[in-house]
Order: sequence, then C-alpha cells, then structure tokens
Amino acid sequence: QVRLVESGGGLVPAGGSLRLTCAVSGSIFRINAMAWYRQAPGKQRELVATITSGGSTNYVDSVKGRFTISRDNAKNTVYLQMNSLKPEDTAVYYCNAEVTEVTLLYDNYWGQGTQVTVSS
Repeated sequence: QVRLVESGGGLVPAGGSLRLTCAVSGSIFRINAMAWYRQAPGKQRELVATITSGGSTNYVDSVKGRFTISRDNAKNTVYLQMNSLKPEDTAVYYCNAEVTEVTLLYDNYWGQGTQVTVSS
C-alpha cells in the first residue's frame, strides 16, 4: 500500500508565495515520475508540473518562470515552490506519483489534495 500526503496549501495575497510538499510512504521499491495537478472549481484537473526520477522537469505554460518542482529521492518527497501567485492559481492541488512497489507492482497514486487560494 502506498500513501501520498500533501501539505503547505493556504490563503495568500496575489504576488505571494507558497511551498507545497508531498510525502510518499508505504511499500515503495522505486518512485518514478512525480507530478502536481490542480483543479479549480468548475474546471477539469490540469497538469501543472512533472519531474522524472532523474530530475527532468516540465511545466504548463501558465506557471513557467513562477513555479518550480523539485524532489528529494532520499525522503520520497516532491515539492512545488509557487512564487508570484495570481488569483487564477486558486485551486485544489494534487500530488501524483508513479510507484513501483516492493512486490514490483507498478501503479499510479494520488494525494488527497491541498487548497491554494490567492486573493486579489
């Protein structure tokens, strides 16, 4: 069993910063790609940023230059540093991880989500 727990969301004014953290625990053999998604009210879930096991990153255009995804493989943790936040960044942010378990079962896991609200 694998569990993802996010933290770090909250309410910030426009232009502010937040750092999201997602800790992965359980019967982990290897964590492959990790990602952050977000879902605003009335909208579909959107891929925000990805990071491979080797550290290669990719971002949706709307956050390039403002958000940074990183990971600590020793801690099985992924981060999302969000700077220059805008009201349109308001959403529930979800962590995602592709995990190979100790049984060698490969699956895709989600966290429970953390609310980010940016006031104008």
